[in-house]
Amino acid sequence: MHENYSERPHPEYVVLDIGGQFGALIVYTDPALHGTEVEISPQGEDSKRSHKDVLERGEGGRVAFTAVFDRLPEGEYTLWTDGVARARGVAISGGAVAEVDWTASVPAAA
Repeated sequence: MHENYSERPHPEYVVLDIGGQFGALIVYTDPALHGTEVEISPQGEDSKRSHKDVLERGEGGRVAFTAVFDRLPEGEYTLWTDGVARARGVAISGGAVAEVDWTASVPAAA
């Protein structure tokens, strides 16, 4: 039996590989996007995408639905869901964690 990684809760800590010119991004979403792939691409390079799934995680005693990207070179990025650009100009700084809040602001996948 094959487990779908995004279906189970993820109570474990997330280890971020950041520092120097590399940063990270946490995208917060509503539960409706649980399991959805969020893609990221460097600004101006829309076809050069990588992705992370929105996972259920514990955060401060509550549940949060997040996609977490680390080891991102400093710069600006575009975020995508279902092949549509949802946010452009997301700034990443080296050694820092940026956050984007999509709770109640991005439509769920059809």
